[in-house]
Amino acid sequence: MSEEILTSNFFQLFGLPVSYDVDLDQIQQQYMLLQKQFHPDKFANASDQAKRLSMQQTSWINEAQTTLKDPVLRASYLLKLNGVDFNFENETTKDVAFLMQQLEMREKLENIKNEPESLEILDDLAKELKVSASVLMEGFVKSFEVNNMDDAREWIRKLQFMQKAKMEITKLTADIEDELMR
Repeated sequence: MSEEILTSNFFQLFGLPVSYDVDLDQIQQQYMLLQKQFHPDKFANASDQAKRLSMQQTSWINEAQTTLKDPVLRASYLLKLNGVDFNFENETTKDVAFLMQQLEMREKLENIKNEPESLEILDDLAKELKVSASVLMEGFVKSFEVNNMDDAREWIRKLQFMQKAKMEITKLTADIEDELMR
């Protein structure tokens, strides 16, 4: 069993170039190969040390997959690889216009269940979010590529809001669909 896994960065682990743009299919394929090779079940009869190492490696592989598949976590990880610390709990945008847009969206989402066409409205909001998130991701990539880490951080801060809103829309959609099924 190779201990090198624990010292490789996530991109190396999955055979990817260090870049924001990643091949999600390749991540999934490599993840499956790594799991087959290092999963603790394969070491059920091994020494305690081998079992422990397998658990650490599997944990590292899982963390790598989660990070690389998630646009915000991947962007933050790229900053980390470039020596820039990004703490999600302490980071928020200072762009007042952007924050106002987010507040307006939150208000729409709070009152959406009372709307007769709530699923259609949610679908439209999800489409808007997808476009906005794409613009933010492009902004991050451009800033990152020219080594403007302050701007790159700002793009991630905004992208966090988009991701939270996307999760809220997904949850609201599921809740409304559940109610309609009753």
